[in-house]
Amino acid sequence: MTIEKWASDLAQIVNPENIKCNESLKQYTMTKLGGKADIFVMPVTEEEAQKVVQYAYRHQVPLLMLGNGSNMVVRDGGVRGIVLHFAKLDRIHIEGEVVIAQAGALIKEVSKQVAVKSLTGFEFACGIPGSIGGAMAMNAGAYGGEIKDVIVDCTVLTQEGERLVLTKDELELAYRKSIIAKKGYYVLSAKFQLAKGKQQEIDAKIADLTYQRESKQPLEYPSAGSVFKRPPGYFAGKLIQDSGLQGKGVGGAEVSTKHAGFIINKNNATATDYIETIKMVQCTVKEKFDIELEMEVKIVGED
Repeated sequence: MTIEKWASDLAQIVNPENIKCNESLKQYTMTKLGGKADIFVMPVTEEEAQKVVQYAYRHQVPLLMLGNGSNMVVRDGGVRGIVLHFAKLDRIHIEGEVVIAQAGALIKEVSKQVAVKSLTGFEFACGIPGSIGGAMAMNAGAYGGEIKDVIVDCTVLTQEGERLVLTKDELELAYRKSIIAKKGYYVLSAKFQLAKGKQQEIDAKIADLTYQRESKQPLEYPSAGSVFKRPPGYFAGKLIQDSGLQGKGVGGAEVSTKHAGFIINKNNATATDYIETIKMVQCTVKEKFDIELEMEVKIVGED
């Protein structure tokens, strides 16, 4: 099957205005890196999303879910098949102390909206740049809080397009892990249980976390956020810093001088520059400390 045939078939499911061929993915990733997607699809309902997943499975078309692109590096050769983007599935519904957010909603937007309602428990997410879908897949966390602390259940699609509702226990949430990532599920929405809090305390905590993030992280440059998982008993950033790697990199990519756990796109880097810098960091830390740094970011696409 050709790209044109895929596009024609998908136009029977999704409004053709929300289907793009040979779409550059740079504008959809936080690193501002990556090649083109054969087909880029933005469903506006969960039913449309389900039908696209079912189509891809039925016709054996490769399918990649792209959230806010905060924890992903797309190679320069781009992505074959369908890239499914849930930016239009971003509804946030708050009823009492229960919050239901669709996969495309930004996690920091959820944090903002619940704070206005004097709900506590989601302050940790005020600066996390990802979407709810991505946050669920990796059990996103920061500053002592994580998704598993507040989740009730999550609605997903299997790779075959079957709709499932997974409870907190069924999600198998652990440090940067979940059944979603393990099984390759596609998140549709998530339900959270929060608690009523004191507005002044909520605002103060968000202000403090925002200050910590802005003062310590290189937000002025495109990046994939924290590149590596925390090794048991260590901090990745400290190991990288102690390896003397800050300010070093390949091509236009560089280990941040502000926070060693970040690799930034400082000067029109390519995805290859970024990936080679990741490898350089891993090799150097292994050589100096005999510690394997495991990537938190996901690398997709073709060279």
